[in-house]
Amino acid sequence: MFPSTFEYYAPSSLQEALSLLGNGNKVLAGGHSLLPLMKLRLAEPAGLVDIGHLPGLDGIRDEGDTVVIGARVTHQAVEHSSLLASAVPLLPQTARWVGDIQVRNRGTIGGSLVHADPGADLPAAILALDATLVARDTRGQRHIAAGDFFQGLLATSLADEELLTEIRVSKLPAGTGTAYQKFPNPASRYAIVGIAVTIGLDSAGAIASAAIGVTGLADRPFRAAAAEAALLGQRPVGQEVAAAAALVPQGQEAAGDIHASPAYRAHLAQVLAQRAIVEAGALARP
Repeated sequence: MFPSTFEYYAPSSLQEALSLLGNGNKVLAGGHSLLPLMKLRLAEPAGLVDIGHLPGLDGIRDEGDTVVIGARVTHQAVEHSSLLASAVPLLPQTARWVGDIQVRNRGTIGGSLVHADPGADLPAAILALDATLVARDTRGQRHIAAGDFFQGLLATSLADEELLTEIRVSKLPAGTGTAYQKFPNPASRYAIVGIAVTIGLDSAGAIASAAIGVTGLADRPFRAAAAEAALLGQRPVGQEVAAAAALVPQGQEAAGDIHASPAYRAHLAQVLAQRAIVEAGALARP
């Protein structure tokens, strides 16, 4: 199927791009989320605002305690960034699971987050890292906590007139262990369930900090707060981890579709969470 008729805009500056947003216009970056929806006529934007060549949106930079990732940075760049590998390794660990090599070379981190597909990989990592998302419009910018960004199925707190410009992530403390475990849909490679974990240990080798981001289980990505709390003071092995992982689906309405029933998704979440916690714990150092 062909998309509906639309206008095409190629702004030469960020300010010009911002002035074109709203009024039914949508942002075009990598296009891996928007264009398939347009071809199915599930999305019929009045116009496309192509930001593919705007400067300043495609870098990864070190700002002391924080790493800043431009919204137009590709999954491939996230996967292979030496800065991210040393400062926040959970992001490269997760990015390598995104789609296939063609998708990773064209799709962008900002596009993935804004599209907010409930089975996307990177939202789980962004949540586990307590990232901050920076949105801009013609009046200025605002910072949005990752936990406030995802509002539901394909829905975020981003206004129609706003553009996600960067993601800010605090560097992880030395010795933090990280892991991403995923059960992929064999066709789309989206997560049936995906679990992103960070683990910090105290001097005795017990868990002093834990963060668990979950994707695929519900209508939006979320933090598994009950499981995180249950891990504190435990060692990242054995029955303590299994008991905490069993709490990951708590408070969530598991999704069901032709790929997995709600009960199967909930079971996957527990199994993958246990694996990810053990993996991250093995990489952590007091």
